[in-house]
Amino acid sequence: MLKGGYMIKKDIKSMTYEMLEHYFLELNEPKFRAKQVFQWLHNKLAPTFDNMTNISKALRNTLEEKTSLPSLKTVKKLSSELDGTKKFLFELEDGHCIESVFMKYKHGNSVCISSQVGCKMGCTFCASTIGGLVRNLKASEMLEQVYAIIRETNERISNIVIMGTGEPLDNYEELLNFIRIITDEKGLNISIRNITVSTCGLVDKIKMLAEEQLGITLAISLHAPNDNMRKQTMPIANKVTIEEILEACQYYIEKTHRRITFEYSLINGFNDSPEHAVELSQLLRGLLCHVNLIPVNPIEERDYKQSSKEVITKFSGILEKKGIHTTMRRELGRDIQAACGQLRKNYKNE
Repeated sequence: MLKGGYMIKKDIKSMTYEMLEHYFLELNEPKFRAKQVFQWLHNKLAPTFDNMTNISKALRNTLEEKTSLPSLKTVKKLSSELDGTKKFLFELEDGHCIESVFMKYKHGNSVCISSQVGCKMGCTFCASTIGGLVRNLKASEMLEQVYAIIRETNERISNIVIMGTGEPLDNYEELLNFIRIITDEKGLNISIRNITVSTCGLVDKIKMLAEEQLGITLAISLHAPNDNMRKQTMPIANKVTIEEILEACQYYIEKTHRRITFEYSLINGFNDSPEHAVELSQLLRGLLCHVNLIPVNPIEERDYKQSSKEVITKFSGILEKKGIHTTMRRELGRDIQAACGQLRKNYKNE
């Protein structure tokens, strides 16, 4: 495809297996080439076409001419001395930066990746949204965060959370392509049940995602037990009510039979009282869900402070007593700015 007299190359790494099959038919190549190239890209993680040794030189030249292989440059890598968490700042081919996190758990290694450069949602407790949205990431750029971390750490990844910078459902089509590629048995074959997508509550997209029946875990960034409080920290609450979000969640549960996770960042003196816990339990009563309590990450631009361990434990106990299954997120990488957006923001400031 030509644009302004220049050839616009197709992003071959963002193509699902089915898309790749169609593309090779367009090139008058047999279908099995799709499987070969897909495995090179998404199983063997080949960085260039020259690595694809079972592909003819002529075809490799054609792919080099007509398609692109987006890659990331590691700008910074920080390793936590506390828990082995690693934070990566990657530079995209257009010079923008994104960040990703590698975390070690007993149940397997996890990566948290970004879905956008910046974010337009404006949540006041999050460093990712400072500076607003720059652009969406392509599926290939989301994949490359995972692949780059595998190359850097030489570790197997079993869990992926799309909970870094950006609102994943605001980048819906690229997100779907990412999920389809990363879970393909011919690629890394990550279990669909080990993928979590976080959203602040884009109701129409939640319902669209339900129709896909992918089997992923859906996480809702709730952070308040009522709309009035939510509006104080999350601008999305001025457009979408909690009631509308819960209705969409119920629809998602009915379609997928998957439990919803509600993320709740505890801010000292704001949303962490026993009364708030009771109100939250009443809100979620009867819903197939669990609550993940998160000590809020302090950022320079806000005066938010974390709730104490005693307050968090009490809050959790009230939810459990009311029949709401609750977990408390471990704080990982506190010494390396592992919270969303902090490393990118500080790098930009430098």
